[in-house]
Amino acid sequence: MSIADFARRCAVALLFVVLALLAYALAQVLLLIFGAALIAVVLRALAAPIRRWTRVPDHTAVMLAVLVLLLLLAAAGALFGAGMTQDFDALQSQLARGWAALQAKLGGSVLGNNLLEWLREATPSSRDVASRFGSFLGTLGSALANLIIALFAGVYLALSPSLYVEGIAMLFPRSHHDQLIAAMRNAGRALNLWLIGQLVAMLLVGVLTAAGLWLVGVPSALALGLIAGITEFIPFVGPVAAAIPGLLIALTVSPEMMVYALAVYVIVQQAEGNLITPLIVRRTVSIPPALTLLGVLAAGVLFGPLGVLLAAPLVVVAFVLVKRLYVRDTLGHTVDIPGE
Repeated sequence: MSIADFARRCAVALLFVVLALLAYALAQVLLLIFGAALIAVVLRALAAPIRRWTRVPDHTAVMLAVLVLLLLLAAAGALFGAGMTQDFDALQSQLARGWAALQAKLGGSVLGNNLLEWLREATPSSRDVASRFGSFLGTLGSALANLIIALFAGVYLALSPSLYVEGIAMLFPRSHHDQLIAAMRNAGRALNLWLIGQLVAMLLVGVLTAAGLWLVGVPSALALGLIAGITEFIPFVGPVAAAIPGLLIALTVSPEMMVYALAVYVIVQQAEGNLITPLIVRRTVSIPPALTLLGVLAAGVLFGPLGVLLAAPLVVVAFVLVKRLYVRDTLGHTVDIPGE
């Protein structure tokens, strides 16, 4: 190997290292861009039937999809907003009572007293609470600003997706353009299918949880069902997080009610894992559960809460790109590509 070839390879390796470090430093920005891409996928999915039914141009269909989405959100707010506000107000007070009831139960044993003592030591003082609350408000404001940016960026991406796909492909050698464009389109279609399946699963889990908790007599069942449906978007972590407020509220009624509520959450998750998800996967995208779990853990460690929130769709995109660009196009194996 000549000195020039060695130097060229070292330069390429150094470039990849620099790009990896830059990507890590800009992780939050890249996640925001990915969130905008998710919004664009949703808008394109809504625009497709509008375009077929009305025969309007593509740009017009996307803007009509934005309008339809806003109208649906406004209608949902008008129909359920007042009731949900009351439920969440009641939920807040019931959670406080549930926490007090849990403290009373723990206080009856040595192990419980030790746990309560540890919690008291870990609880911040009022000054710390005020400081953290101010920090929380700043974080919330930043998150809302990022959400608005992602929404506008998502609209722009949805209006001209080919422009950005071809722009990314132009960063690579011309000989790989067709493969990259095809892979990104496969990833987009797979993400679309996954989102449809996920929305159906979220709806079913929310409805089943609300109905089950209402049947056993847990207060604020509708609000708890909404929480369960929304957190279903986050694999593994979401269902556990959704069950905590429901169990605390059930404890305010009685320990037996807490057991009934736990049974509802377990039954709904068993139905989701063994019936709902397999039926949905037949028509959408199948990702190995272990791969999804590892993706959630890795995204949480590397990128924090936003990484956990976007971990599942990130795994979908990475899964498709690796299978298409590496397993099939590089190694030559015959594999099925989700979204192809």
